[in-house]
Amino acid sequence: QVQLVESGGGLVQPGGSLRLSCAGFGITFSTAAVGWYRQAPGKQRELVASSTPGGRTNYVDSVKGRFTISRDTAKNTVYLRMNSLEPEDTAVYYCNAQPTRAGYTYWGQGTQVTVSS
Repeated sequence: QVQLVESGGGLVQPGGSLRLSCAGFGITFSTAAVGWYRQAPGKQRELVASSTPGGRTNYVDSVKGRFTISRDTAKNTVYLRMNSLEPEDTAVYYCNAQPTRAGYTYWGQGTQVTVSS
């Protein structure tokens, strides 16, 4: 079965950086659309960054220029590099993947990112 295992969350000061990782098992990221979502308390879950199998990326306006989504085919892992973190970035972050032409989208369990001084 498919499993997405997330890591890299934690506590960081404003202006700091973190890199989130999402390792895929039972799924090949190179042929999947991938994305990172986040959900803060009291807020709706939002798509932060996404990437198509062809390499096109998209970001929500609030993170453009600060976050970068990427993938390592050899490691079958998706990353989210987060720079210049702000308190507003505090949320649980979830990785997501949808194989090409698949009828299902797969989710990780989430990893907490807290930006605070």
